[in-house]
Amino acid sequence: MIPILGAAQPYHELYRPGFHFSPKEKWMNDPNGLVRYDGVYHLFFQYYPDDIVWGPMHWGHATSKDLVHWQQQPIALYPDSLGYIFSGSAVVDSMNTSGFGQGGKTPLVAIFTHHDPAGEKRHANDFQNQSLAYSLDKGATWTKYADNPVLKNPGITDFRDPNVSWYAKGKKWIMTLATKDRISFYSSPDLKNWTKESEFGVGVGSHGGVWECPDLFSFTRKEADKEKTYWILLVSNNPGGPNGGSGTQYFIGDWDGHTFRPQDTTVRWVDYGPDDYAGVLWNNAGRRRIFLGWMSNWDYAQTVPTSTWRNAMTVPRNVFLMDAGGKIYLASRPAQEVLSLIKRKETFRHLIVDSSGDLSSRMKDDAGRYVLDIRGAADQSVAFAFYNAAGEQLVFGYNNVKQEYYIDRSAAGRTDFHPGFGGIYTAPRISQEKDLDLEFVMDRSSLEVFADGGLTVMTGVFFSKQPLTRVKVNTTDRWIIKEMNYMAVGSIW
Repeated sequence: MIPILGAAQPYHELYRPGFHFSPKEKWMNDPNGLVRYDGVYHLFFQYYPDDIVWGPMHWGHATSKDLVHWQQQPIALYPDSLGYIFSGSAVVDSMNTSGFGQGGKTPLVAIFTHHDPAGEKRHANDFQNQSLAYSLDKGATWTKYADNPVLKNPGITDFRDPNVSWYAKGKKWIMTLATKDRISFYSSPDLKNWTKESEFGVGVGSHGGVWECPDLFSFTRKEADKEKTYWILLVSNNPGGPNGGSGTQYFIGDWDGHTFRPQDTTVRWVDYGPDDYAGVLWNNAGRRRIFLGWMSNWDYAQTVPTSTWRNAMTVPRNVFLMDAGGKIYLASRPAQEVLSLIKRKETFRHLIVDSSGDLSSRMKDDAGRYVLDIRGAADQSVAFAFYNAAGEQLVFGYNNVKQEYYIDRSAAGRTDFHPGFGGIYTAPRISQEKDLDLEFVMDRSSLEVFADGGLTVMTGVFFSKQPLTRVKVNTTDRWIIKEMNYMAVGSIW
């Protein structure tokens, strides 16, 4: 284990993010059971309360009324005789289809994977099964269903991460389940009795690793004076991400209540950076589609140099459909609630940069927490170096010859905990617009970049000695920043 450095107060330790959710202490991975009920957003997450490395999984729990200020709650679900509590989802059973509701109280129902470590150890092929728990006090306490599991494993070693939602047209619940190298769909009238509908994924998409943490949701938009519905299927891969390690791909297609049919076989990624995995959407959030991902990578998540806690979540993101080059993509931007944390804003126009221009004096930043929007022509290569007085720097760049973006964190602080951490990570520029439109979301130890309105997204964590409070622009020729907005962000702690 890495020793504790000093006696910093919780949420103020070295590397601790200022406005991303992270657990008060110990290990965290996938977001689970994202659900909104009675004005409160619930975030459950894979949690091991006894160490800062992965261990017997629990469901940690945090709540928020605004998606940015979080209160960590008591552990929601503990391991039991059926196994560890692996990933899953939560729904508001407003019609009490499950029968769990009592005295007029609406049940929140969690659907999760029971993972039997003894079965795994003896190399059984049925050690993961789907189970239920319910809450009648708005998520404060949970009771496991007496007849768990409700969906038994048919003999598939990876049979997990149930994501459940109500399909109104068919008047049934749909479970989207990760089953090794494909996604299996099940339906149920009551959350207890499940029928298999179909499978998707054989020979389609990226298969660099096991498929995990799926989500199925829809968008409806007007096209040629008609309403058209598109269905999105998220699938996380471990490994097999676009830059190695873990990553999340998505498919756009049709869903008829039984079968998912993709509109093409193009491999698309939610985030091309190394540190966005297992992301899913909030249930019961109305027409909004709000995404949250685990801001880490299984290549090095257990060895990053934090001392009392490990790992954080991305900022919550609005996801939406966007057109580019005659194709449809899933794009994302920071949820508007993130902007509520802004404490100071400065706007600049027509800034001329000659080969190396420093923007730091205009920002006057001392915390390393900010949103920086920059717009300029895409006719030449340009790089943004986020740096500090210690000489550490994280570079985000655009190569106009290759039409790609990149993150270089080789000099951004500690990289010794994993041999590949300090590499260069690339992403295609999907947009064909003449201007670059770049939104940088910088926290103490992470950078999320939303390029071209959110068409290309890259997330990367880093571990610098000091916050990266300064920015300079490097170009081969004169480059004009048409508009720049700097927004200082306050801490949620």
